[in-house]
Amino acid sequence: MTVTASSNRATLPMLFTEVEVVGVERLSPSFVRIELGGRGLADYGVDGPRWDQRIKLIFPDPVTGGITSTEGADASWWGTWIERSAEERGHMRTYTIRDVRGSGEQTTFVVDIVLHLDGDAVGPGSTWAARASVGDRIVLTGPRRGFHYGGIEFTPAPGADLLLVGDETAVPAVCTILEQLPDDARGAAFLEVPHAGDIQDVRRPAGVSVTWLAREGAPLGVPLHDAVVAHLGIPGAEVEVAAEEVDPDLWETPTYSSSGEEVPAEAAVVGGTYAWIAGESKVVTGLRRHLVNDLGFDRRQVAFMGYWRRGVAMKS
Repeated sequence: MTVTASSNRATLPMLFTEVEVVGVERLSPSFVRIELGGRGLADYGVDGPRWDQRIKLIFPDPVTGGITSTEGADASWWGTWIERSAEERGHMRTYTIRDVRGSGEQTTFVVDIVLHLDGDAVGPGSTWAARASVGDRIVLTGPRRGFHYGGIEFTPAPGADLLLVGDETAVPAVCTILEQLPDDARGAAFLEVPHAGDIQDVRRPAGVSVTWLAREGAPLGVPLHDAVVAHLGIPGAEVEVAAEEVDPDLWETPTYSSSGEEVPAEAAVVGGTYAWIAGESKVVTGLRRHLVNDLGFDRRQVAFMGYWRRGVAMKS
């Protein structure tokens, strides 16, 4: 199955459109920047700041080349898509809009993709991005102007002290947030990446510090955990998380709980420190326990998101 031009721009409350690679830039050993363009992006829009806005990319199956057609799609497209085999429909993964360039039919999305190409972290997004070239086509879903889409989890109270934490998969989201913060924002960001060569120069307000942590062979998440608990006042604090206790779909925010915890009917933000933490689910679980159980953070002050789970294929 091949991707065909979209004819649904006026019918769906979201973008569901074919896009083409218009630029590829290898940023570092572990990151590649892909710029995507297409006429359907002219209808992109969000109400307010973009922050950590998520979108979905559908990649062709690496063996069959199969990928979804957007031709004539209607409200039933998701049910039809999920019923098909991955070999026919392709593989869906979630990414952050790193930047939006241009306007109208010349609008493009910039997406930074982590290259996990070894061991149990390999996935269809990394495989595709490592080989991507100008002219390649994939399918995208995202926010359409004038409709609610969701996909933004960064919701601090005005003036809150910020704590932004992520491994390499969350680097694009954290960097995007940092670049949109007001000049008087204050707080700290901690970012763990595989190699020192992956450290990026990112714009940020003067009152927000950014600490880059290069693993260079250290266990995943250890440098990040240690730096964050030290920042919060308990250096060396350890949190045991058994593998069977980890929810690969971990997603705990002020308005949603993947574990079924009670979510306050009134999800108004509160003052103090606001924490946004994303990355590998086991690492995020440990930090969540430290903040909520040990330090007593109110769930309205935190967003914990498992972007991936080591050794577990993400759902398409």
